[in-house]
This record gives sequence, structure tokens and C-alpha cells, in this order.
Amino acid sequence: MRITGMFTGSLLAGVLLLGTAGSAVADETPTPTGSSSDGSDTAEAPTEAGTSFRTATAFRPGQRATADGSSGDYLYWVFPADAGQRPTVTAKVTLPESAAARKGATTWQVDVYDGLRRRQPCMYGAQTKALAADARTVELRCTLRTVRAWAEPWSNDPLPGSYYVRLTVLNAQEVDLGLPVRAEIEAATPDKGGASAVGGQLAVPLTPGRTTVSAADDGDGSGTDSGMGDGARLAASGVEPEGGWSSGWWTDRWIWTVAGGVLGALAGIAGYTLARPSRRPAGPSGI
Repeated sequence: MRITGMFTGSLLAGVLLLGTAGSAVADETPTPTGSSSDGSDTAEAPTEAGTSFRTATAFRPGQRATADGSSGDYLYWVFPADAGQRPTVTAKVTLPESAAARKGATTWQVDVYDGLRRRQPCMYGAQTKALAADARTVELRCTLRTVRAWAEPWSNDPLPGSYYVRLTVLNAQEVDLGLPVRAEIEAATPDKGGASAVGGQLAVPLTPGRTTVSAADDGDGSGTDSGMGDGARLAASGVEPEGGWSSGWWTDRWIWTVAGGVLGALAGIAGYTLARPSRRPAGPSGI
């Protein structure tokens, strides 16, 4: 009975250790300063889009970025994604009623590029859809692979940093180009936890340099202004998660590793106690 009580007490101690470690990590998790208690982002979402990678408009996950443009334009946005997150980009294109008389169907596509401007494949989701001639709205979706803390130089794995979203129309008749459209972009970056964690870390996130562009120059050296707002011309120089970039080494896998080691050690001690041979007391001398 005493041995059984020791083993039960050791097991309960290990469970309590696991619960305490989990609570400590939850307490240390930084709360985004730009979010309200109901989970909505208090920062104002952008209402314009860039026309290239360099002029991409920055927005944060959870915001709904909007922009007015014309069919045939390339619209660019950028948002941050950190290690262990799996980004999902949702795009919605709406044509006004006045454009319902267009000549034919059009095909819209949303692409996502990482900080090195490598096009990232979608795990699932319809990133290309056709819009019928009598329809007004089309919704696109692209879920990327989980962002890795580091990767081999030859691989195309998604890495922490900026992720560019490009929305454009494909296979449209020439007479249908130039029609006014309204685009909406959202990004979600749920954390997949230690199950998707890998060893190693990236030295720095893949983000653009912190350079700004003057109001009279779009950054191409021509000295001309395309009319884009300051938020678009900054080229995502301030894109960063609200809680900062992760260090790349800490995941909840450490909790399970430590707790598993403690439980394994306690189980080994209990097993040895149960299995070791009992020692008989020595008899009287001379027997």
C-alpha cells in the first residue's frame, strides 16, 4: 500500500507540474496592445492598396483592408506572419451594379509571396475563381503552410517575416478591363503550437528595410508621385506582429518534453521500487 501511495503521489505531482507550467506560459504570453477585449483590432484598417511590392499597403491580421480599383490593376498588400503560424488569406471582389452588363466572365486570382518574394503555394482554398458575367461578387481563399523558424537555403519553406498579397484579374476580355471594383482582404494567422515547431531559428525576419519614401517620390528615383497615400508608399517598413517577433526557440513542446521527462523518471523510480527483490532479515548467529 505504501508503494502504491508513493507512485500515485508521484504521478499527481507530475500532473500538477504540467498544469503549473502551462499556466505560467499562458501568463507570460504577451497580449496584443492594439486589440480590444472582444478580439477586434482597434487600429484603423487601410482603405487603399499598393500597385507593386515596394508600395504594398501594410495591414495586420484580423483587420479587413479595403481598396477601390479597376479590373486589370495589380493590387498589393502586406502583413506579418511569425514562426509557428499558418496564414490564411481571404479576398473578396465586388463589382458595382453598373458593371453588371460586362461582356463576359472574368477570372480573379489571389497570390501570396513571402519576404523574399517567392510565391508560396496554397495548401487548400480556391485562390482562383471565375466570376460569371451576371454575378457581382467572388471570394477567394488561400491557406499557406505553417511558417517555419528556419529552413535550408535550397528549400521554399515559408519563413517568418512579411507576406505580400497580390490580387488581380485573369482572362478578362479587353472591353471588360477598367471596370471599377472594390476589393476586401483579410488575413488570419493562427498559431499551430509545438506540433509544428522545428529546431533552429532565423537570424532576422524576412522584412523590407526600414526606408521611407518622400511625398514627391515613389521610390523608383523618378521623382514622381503616383498619388498613393503615405501608408502605401511606406512599403510595409513597419510590418511587425503586435507582440514582436518570436525568439524562434520557445514552443509549448518544451512543456511536454520537461513534463514527460519528469513523469518518466518518477515512473522509473516506482517501477524499480516494485521490481527490486526484497531482503530477508538475517537470522540469529550460528543458524
